[in-house]
Amino acid sequence: MPKKDQTSGWKPGQSGNPNGRPPGTSEVGRLRAAISEHLPEIIAQLVNKARGGDTQAARLLLERVLPPVKAVEATVTLELTPRASLTEQGESIVRAVAVGLLAPGQAGALLAGLGSIARLKEVDELTKRLEALEAAAGK
Repeated sequence: MPKKDQTSGWKPGQSGNPNGRPPGTSEVGRLRAAISEHLPEIIAQLVNKARGGDTQAARLLLERVLPPVKAVEATVTLELTPRASLTEQGESIVRAVAVGLLAPGQAGALLAGLGSIARLKEVDELTKRLEALEAAAGK
């Protein structure tokens, strides 16, 4: 019998019901097993129907066999001046979109990254100010 862990219940990798239902005995498991015997013939029939012009058969084959095509944006090198303010860097990104050097999705990701950097800088600055106030109060 598995021992209970005091903090979280059961120990990792141990089932609360070790004598539960064996895998593959559910209704879905039995149905899959029955179909799997005939799978090559079913696929061959679908292919023949698709070749014969059955658009539903073609659609079913394509949806199940080929992954959906995702848009891929080209990699672009964008020079941002490290010493420039975050506002100036953001304006550079927007200008790059305006002239067609950068896709809007890429610009959105870069601007979100600049926003994160701005928040991090804010936290750093507040931490420094707080430390300076604490040091001054301690004197």
